Amino acid sequence: MVTKLRLIRNGNQCRKYKHAAVAAGFFFVAMAFLVVYKPQSLAVPNFGFRASIANPDSGSNMVNGEDDHARNSLASGRNDDKEEAFSENYYISDSKKESGREFKDTMLNQETMHVELPIASNSTAPMQLAAGEAIRRRKPLCDVSDPRVDICEMSGDIRIAGNSSSILFIEPEAAARPPEQWRVRPYPRKGDDTCLGGVRQFAVVSARSDGAPQCTVDHGDVPAVVFSVGGYTGNLFHDFTDLLVPLFVTAGPFHGKIQFVVADWKSWWINKYLVVFRKLTNYQLMDLEQQSAGQVHCFKQVVVGLRAHKEFLIDPARSPNRYTMVDFKRFMRIAFSLERDALNNATDGGHLPPRRKPRLMLIARKQSRAFTNVPEIVAMAEELGFEVMVAEADAGSDLARFAGVVNSCDVMVGVHGAGLTNMVFLPANATVVQVVPWGALEWLAMLDFGNPAKAMGLHYVQYSIGIEESTLRERYPRGHAVFTDPMSFHRRGFAVVRSTFMVRQDVKLDVKRFRELLGKEVGHMVQ
Repeated sequence: MVTKLRLIRNGNQCRKYKHAAVAAGFFFVAMAFLVVYKPQSLAVPNFGFRASIANPDSGSNMVNGEDDHARNSLASGRNDDKEEAFSENYYISDSKKESGREFKDTMLNQETMHVELPIASNSTAPMQLAAGEAIRRRKPLCDVSDPRVDICEMSGDIRIAGNSSSILFIEPEAAARPPEQWRVRPYPRKGDDTCLGGVRQFAVVSARSDGAPQCTVDHGDVPAVVFSVGGYTGNLFHDFTDLLVPLFVTAGPFHGKIQFVVADWKSWWINKYLVVFRKLTNYQLMDLEQQSAGQVHCFKQVVVGLRAHKEFLIDPARSPNRYTMVDFKRFMRIAFSLERDALNNATDGGHLPPRRKPRLMLIARKQSRAFTNVPEIVAMAEELGFEVMVAEADAGSDLARFAGVVNSCDVMVGVHGAGLTNMVFLPANATVVQVVPWGALEWLAMLDFGNPAKAMGLHYVQYSIGIEESTLRERYPRGHAVFTDPMSFHRRGFAVVRSTFMVRQDVKLDVKRFRELLGKEVGHMVQ
């Protein structure tokens, strides 16, 4: 009897194990199906599970608050709300500061709210957002994260009232968003209060159509770029690094279909570079203060500010069309109708007649950092076999004519200063010799002209003068810190450096020492 009961119990246990095994089998099969075909169904936030989606690495533009697709969509004429909605999540903070400066909104007479930069989000796929949600989550109108310039990019209904400081972005009716208000000065010298004191400040504001000024001039599908010609215009170096290079980078991708809206208009400056503007736009420039007074101009796309990267340089990685300084140099040659593209060899110098002497241009400054022995320098260069031209382009010179003269030269020599900016007109493979004044200024020389020269495809030579070549020896005793510890002046700020080593110093070149360098670097031209 006991044996019979044991057999019955063992049979029941076997059936239980069998049922458990079958259930376990079904469970593992179901889990395998979900893992292979529907992994997203395993993301259960309440239990700590997530779908396996890799986060962008630290170099991702999304992590850093940029979106190259969205940034370039204006230049290419695209506006993909779904793409932008994926990476352009944002929030409104209660900060009352913009770019480190407090301000009050005098136009709308209410507290100003600062819009933080986009935050990357992996939790919402773009195709899952409704149209209204995409509008609500569009990127902020302005990006103030760049250390050099603030840029505002808008696509939709934008209204600019002539002779005003307001640019209105009309929010779509479906957008349920807090208002945005930004203060920007459209000149790429951010943080320089002296410079920006002469640059008009704009209020870029999002608003409803109710009560907004009505359009009097509709520009259709022609985009606009708003910028200022205030600041340091009139200095050749700043003309290029602050405006002409940024204009090329910003407007180039539009291939002429762009309306320039100019603040702080200077007729003499516009006329000086009119040949450049004619190659950048098919339309007349708009004087915001005078020509547009009483008008409300409406655009579908607007950029406020100019893209600027480094001093007299273009960063191809940040340029919409991967432009380089070689592209800019070629553009300037076309704009000014220059003959020579490059030095072909040492005998004919490109398009010029064969067997002529190689031509050297000596940039002679008239005030600070001037050569005090120009005749000696000219005689030395002529002895080497160069045809020497002594010139300086100032604010009132005929730039088109001077550009042609520079283009005919093979070598340019000058002390660190704005005159060296003319190297942009040299043919490729020509040589630039920068003479660096005393005072540990080598870093500044490379920043302003050394790196740009190399980026343009020019041969670059740097010559640092000695104490005996500086007129500072007439001002200070040899044991003074000016000679023994010039870096101590750098630690006191650039204003001290400028007043000590740049404004009050001229150069008496050691022609024997300089002849050795010149013969070594460009002697092949005269052999």
